[in-house]
Amino acid sequence: MRKFIKGNEAVIVGALYAGCETYFGYPITPASEIAHSAALLFPQRGKVFLQAECETGAINMIYGSASSGKMSMTASSGPGMSLMCEGISYLAGAQLPAVIVNVQRAGPGLGNIGPEQGDYNQAVKGGGHGNYKAIVLAPSSVQEMCDLTIKAFELAYKYRNPAIVLTDAVLGQVMESLDIPDKELTPPTVSDWAVQASKETRNNLICSIYLQNDLQEKHNWLLDAKYASMDVDTASKNYLTDDAEIILTGYGSSARIARSAVDALRAEGIKAGLFRPITLFPFPEKELQKVSKGKKILVVELSNGQYRDDVILHLDRKNYVPVELVNRMGGMLVTTEAVVTAAKKLMEADND
Repeated sequence: MRKFIKGNEAVIVGALYAGCETYFGYPITPASEIAHSAALLFPQRGKVFLQAECETGAINMIYGSASSGKMSMTASSGPGMSLMCEGISYLAGAQLPAVIVNVQRAGPGLGNIGPEQGDYNQAVKGGGHGNYKAIVLAPSSVQEMCDLTIKAFELAYKYRNPAIVLTDAVLGQVMESLDIPDKELTPPTVSDWAVQASKETRNNLICSIYLQNDLQEKHNWLLDAKYASMDVDTASKNYLTDDAEIILTGYGSSARIARSAVDALRAEGIKAGLFRPITLFPFPEKELQKVSKGKKILVVELSNGQYRDDVILHLDRKNYVPVELVNRMGGMLVTTEAVVTAAKKLMEADND
């Protein structure tokens, strides 16, 4: 079955098919339709929707719900995500699975409701305190807004870790056709760690505090080992990269613009290709290195180069390749024409 809906609405379709049981949130533009859809659909299916008094309240409700093993989620944007960062750190420290959707808007501060990707570092590097990581997935279509929400729940429970679906105002508001999933996920087993006031879970403990320094360090090393093990779940997609001489790369809505630029460049005889990361953490480092070897790279993004810096970080240092950036901020979109112009300039530099 197919349905023509907004990206934000597709998130809730994905959440329901993932088996999500509780939604706690506070509406904020341009993410509000996620809360609106949850308010409509969750009660109809015997699930819990509660509008919290604020984003801080919402993420702490998630903590309590996740502690009992309930599949839980929330969504926000900009300043709302900033308020949630402490709670996300608590979730990671206590090894609790939950899904948080960030429909990015322009900042810093209150900013505006236009699309931006300035929350990359906040999501991928850990915007809260301490040594922690969240799993981060980056959809680039309405279909992936649904599918990657489902995937976020899968990975969150596989690793007992918060997962962030990092999207933006373009993808949240755009309407496209969605293929409805065939069936719901099988509910995960949680009795070995959740606290459910039952005989089976009586000895389970949810905690992120270790007052003895050596025990806190041991816990951090345990988390580090878990994060390293997530490499098996890296994901990315390539487009016309086999014979490409220049690789364009971006995530989310920027990847859509970059793909249009690839087509335009190909029409002019320039061999361009696209590398699109789907998981931003864990980052598809090996895939990037393989596709970029010996080629120039043009990064397309709606921030001041946060994703570009990660691209440079994950390149093979033994095989230097030029990396350039074409970007906009403040709610402004990069145009296909600007990307094409930047790509040509980078290619011409080889001949100077």
